[in-house]
Amino acid sequence: MTIIRNIFHGFLRAMSSNSKIPIAPVGVRGMRDLDRTKFSLNVILPVLKVREEKLSKISNILKQYFLKLENFKPVQAQDAVTKCVYFNPEKITQWNEFSEKDKSIFQEHNIDHTSFSLQSVQLSYDNFKIDTIFKAVLPENEETVSGFSQIGHIIHLNLREHLHEYRHLIGQVLLDKIKTCKTVVNKSNIIDNTYRNFKMEVVAGTEDYFVTVKENRCNFQFDFSKVYWNPRLGKEHERILSFLNPNDVLFDVFCGVGPFAVPAARRKCTVFANDLNPDSFKWLNHNAKHNKVNMNIFRSYNLDGKDFICDIFQKFVSNICDGTEKLKEGAKIHVTMNLPAMAVEFLKHFNGLLRNKENTVHVEIIAYVYCFAIGDDPASVAKKMVSDNIGRDISTSILDVFNVRNVSPKKEMMRATIRLNDVIFNELQEPPTKKVCV
Repeated sequence: MTIIRNIFHGFLRAMSSNSKIPIAPVGVRGMRDLDRTKFSLNVILPVLKVREEKLSKISNILKQYFLKLENFKPVQAQDAVTKCVYFNPEKITQWNEFSEKDKSIFQEHNIDHTSFSLQSVQLSYDNFKIDTIFKAVLPENEETVSGFSQIGHIIHLNLREHLHEYRHLIGQVLLDKIKTCKTVVNKSNIIDNTYRNFKMEVVAGTEDYFVTVKENRCNFQFDFSKVYWNPRLGKEHERILSFLNPNDVLFDVFCGVGPFAVPAARRKCTVFANDLNPDSFKWLNHNAKHNKVNMNIFRSYNLDGKDFICDIFQKFVSNICDGTEKLKEGAKIHVTMNLPAMAVEFLKHFNGLLRNKENTVHVEIIAYVYCFAIGDDPASVAKKMVSDNIGRDISTSILDVFNVRNVSPKKEMMRATIRLNDVIFNELQEPPTKKVCV
């Protein structure tokens, strides 16, 4: 009893100095192999005892002070008529910290300082959130796990070098805390190959790369270890799809497993989808059939982006010029180029693509080109990249530059929207010199 009394007195002295007591695991800094028993913690919490019939009348005041932990109820029954309300000691530690207005409301319901007390509570690993555990275990004054992506049942990490030795602990914590997770992988190299995938190491869970992801009312299935998928682009996919109308045409130059192409075809657009990666091509066709796409308006290709532009796209627009291909009135042609590391390099293939054809196309051709822009003014950087790669200034044909997402400090993923009509027919070149009438 003496020891417990001393603990309470020490806690009261801390409260009297207006210090806030954080609730976090102790003694686990530097742990490499997860030992859940080490996270057991005895804490002393502020508690307000309230009769059950009065609780609803003051709940709006109490909610702001609730102790919010995993697998812990801030309101618990003490007996048949009394409830114990547990407060977060980082927000309130003693009765006189309630405002006078709050205390006057309490008094209306016969609640005063005698209802306020301290209580010892045993917490465990199950009560702590992911970020609290990482903050307690990983090195101080270093960047912690800044974020992760979830693709189906897979959690995808991209850990900094100083966290590499903690990767198995990090993976196990994520596996424990995220109920839909069965596999945790850490990216082990950058995306620098032709097919935009990367090597990865399973740091926790089962080695199962086959996933199902739902996006824009479509279900996509693929082998995550062999194709590219970024869940952070879901909103951008949705934005582009909102620009498309039935009877429009979409040329998806780097389509992946179909996040643009498949929903577009479901919206009754004619789709020409291409990807160089044979695995992406395989899953693209699988997803088209799996989502019951009308295959009469869906065509897929396993070509280099240059060949797709100079052959498939060129032939389609050429046929429109000749009148052998016709679109419904008001329809547009859209071109998506979602390969931000190098998509702008393919723009040169549009320059003068149909310079020998008479510009009889009365259809608007819009391209959405993605790139990584590094610098203080990413919009200007993106515009310059577009013009430089086309080989001439086309600033008047750039309709919009949109910041899709931040990749890293001073590195943004940008989307340039370009009117291609003037580019493919090369109408921006200087007109011939007019004869002077003497």
